[in-house]
Amino acid sequence: MVIPDIKRVIEQVSRDRGIDPDILAKAVEEAVKSAAKKKFGSKIDIEVKYNPETGEIDVFQFREVADDITEPELQISFKEALKLDPECEIGDSLGIKTDTSTFGRIAAQSAKQVIIQKMKDAERDAVYTGFIERKGEIINGIVQRIERGSLIVNLGHTEGILSDREQVPGETYRRGDRIRAYIMEVLHDSRGPQIILSRTHPSFLICLFKTEVPEINEGIVTITGAVREPGVRAKFAVSSNDSDIDPVGACVGMKGSRVQNVVQELRGEKIDIIPWHVDPAKFVCNALAPAVISRVIIDEANRSMEVIVPDDSLSLAIGKGGQNVRLASKLTRWRLDVKSETQYSKDMQQAYESLVALPGVGISLADALYEKGFFSADEIRKASVSDLIQVKGISEEKAGEILEAVRNRTAGFSKRQHSVPAEKSQVSLASAHPPLSGREDSSDPTDDSTDLPDVHQENVCEK
Repeated sequence: MVIPDIKRVIEQVSRDRGIDPDILAKAVEEAVKSAAKKKFGSKIDIEVKYNPETGEIDVFQFREVADDITEPELQISFKEALKLDPECEIGDSLGIKTDTSTFGRIAAQSAKQVIIQKMKDAERDAVYTGFIERKGEIINGIVQRIERGSLIVNLGHTEGILSDREQVPGETYRRGDRIRAYIMEVLHDSRGPQIILSRTHPSFLICLFKTEVPEINEGIVTITGAVREPGVRAKFAVSSNDSDIDPVGACVGMKGSRVQNVVQELRGEKIDIIPWHVDPAKFVCNALAPAVISRVIIDEANRSMEVIVPDDSLSLAIGKGGQNVRLASKLTRWRLDVKSETQYSKDMQQAYESLVALPGVGISLADALYEKGFFSADEIRKASVSDLIQVKGISEEKAGEILEAVRNRTAGFSKRQHSVPAEKSQVSLASAHPPLSGREDSSDPTDDSTDLPDVHQENVCEK
């Protein structure tokens, strides 16, 4: 059987739609096989072979050589088989070439439908394979239409979906506008591959810097993290594998050219470029810049820090609506509690007074407890007798009395939420590198968006 121009059609479709020619050839074979079964019945054993060089399709019906014929569709008598193959024997499977011209109009129509469906399936698979390899990249497209707030973006061979929640607040697009987006997900759907796009994902920011900063692609500058509040502000942490190259300077570029290209693509979103540091306390100080940090109290067990800043730097450290400290917390993966020096001193004074107020604890014993890390009566409540007898001047009996007195109190003097550290140490903080942008002037220190655990232990770090 020769289908006119079948070879040319397969080659053209393969070239235009990016489908493997072998997949199209198999689709043709299955279509012809389906047509044959429509004509001769579903029980027959059919084999179809397409010759890509000549464009010829051969159809063979296999029947078993037998003496006693019980299933004519699957068996052939030994006498008839000898006419076709003189060397055949009982039990052999004999392939008989079938005249495809007898398939008829219905069978041909069935073959056509199978070919069309197989081509659609192959095209969807080709598109999916092509885009699944590009997941995590930036792609350019044209806004084709808007459906319920979502942008349908023409990507060439398929369409992408940029939902309203993946769009940067304040950005508006019209049909025909060019758009760049991050390929966040590629789904294999029955209707075709679904390309999920995003302009709010932190990786979109990372990919933009990769296109602008050659040092990142060369592996000299490493991206250690990125967080965003899309359309408003972002923090971007980098480090350098070469001591002669400043990672922040490489990302900023000559006269800010590199970072400005990224800011322009993000429609004016402020970007703080933060130098990463192996010391988490210094990294937090860098992340909270340009605010001046006086002291950092670390709870490594619960991964939290209490950050003490001068009174006049409190609003700058917190940021508008808590934005600066919220982004710093997400970037460093530490829960941050920012306090002014005045508030910190007041809390420490109240905590010390709660120790002095305990029955049988005077100033000298309170000082001894303080030196061992028991900063308030509330922290003693969490201790055991064995912990307290480590303090000079406290016997086992005295420890029991102190614990009983503390636990019988109806209210504590302090509301501090620190665990008890073994001791406190002070280390010098290196000056934090100022971000490229970052003046904020509001005041709410609460951070409901951070999903890090509630925290605290102490390890003092002074600048």
